[in-house]
Amino acid sequence: MVDIVTLTPNPAIDLSTSVERLVPSRKLRCAAQKRDPGGGGINVARVVKRFGGDVEAIFPAGGFTGKLLKLLLDDENVPSRIVEAVAETREDFSVTENATGEQYRFVLPGLPLAEHEWRGMLDALAATSPAPKIVIGSGSLPPGVPVDFYAQAAAVAKQLGAKFFLDTSGKPLTAALAQGVTLIKPNLREMQELAGRPLGCEKEWVDAARAHIAAGQVEIVALSLGHLGALLVTKDQALRSPALPVTPVSTVGAGDSFLGAIAHHVAQGGSIADAFRLGLAAGSATLTVHGTQLCGPAEVERLYAQVIIEPI
Repeated sequence: MVDIVTLTPNPAIDLSTSVERLVPSRKLRCAAQKRDPGGGGINVARVVKRFGGDVEAIFPAGGFTGKLLKLLLDDENVPSRIVEAVAETREDFSVTENATGEQYRFVLPGLPLAEHEWRGMLDALAATSPAPKIVIGSGSLPPGVPVDFYAQAAAVAKQLGAKFFLDTSGKPLTAALAQGVTLIKPNLREMQELAGRPLGCEKEWVDAARAHIAAGQVEIVALSLGHLGALLVTKDQALRSPALPVTPVSTVGAGDSFLGAIAHHVAQGGSIADAFRLGLAAGSATLTVHGTQLCGPAEVERLYAQVIIEPI
């Protein structure tokens, strides 16, 4: 039985490298490149697999990069169901400037998906048997995919009797909330966009999350706050944690690791508070590695012991 199924409408190959200094108009000699599987739901699946969870990734893939993406996931023993696409799977790349430690992330647009391709993802989800405990939708939508794709996915998850976790932004997030989901993982900017106003303090963060909970749109809001840590809000509790004292190397995949760890713990029957703690450790561990390597269990275990959670 698969406990968790992830949906990634806009997957990618993540290429990462470094250079001493970024200078315009000059030929820049880079370090050896590294290629990792990428895209929100794919990264979530990779993290769940590292924790020993039963997970499967559903995504479209096309062309040479699509074949490479499948091979990279096979190397990590992440089970997948691929919807064959005509369009070439996109690539993203990040460059770290060694002189400053700054990271520059270049996110390329996905090519359009045909209607039968994006519907193929929903059909694959609906055909999952036995039904999973949790369905996770994560990432942006490529051209051709309707704004309510995640709302439709949430409806399929409900028919399966599964929880639906979502990490996206803008109109796709708003549409999914209208359908109703179990958990969302916005950052502060995305939460402010949802609220339609600046949110300047802890009370305003909690109130904004509780407004969506009271409206029946979501049960849990896991709000990532960058260097300010994170906040988890349900109908009955609000938990705050400061950021862990790690030296960031790469921010790529940190939010995916946060979500993947939470989902894995919930799927195993753990409490949402302990899931939040594990998510904080996993997201922080991912910050300490290059490219899209994501977190390793040993570092997560070390950081888990350092997480401080306080009720609000």
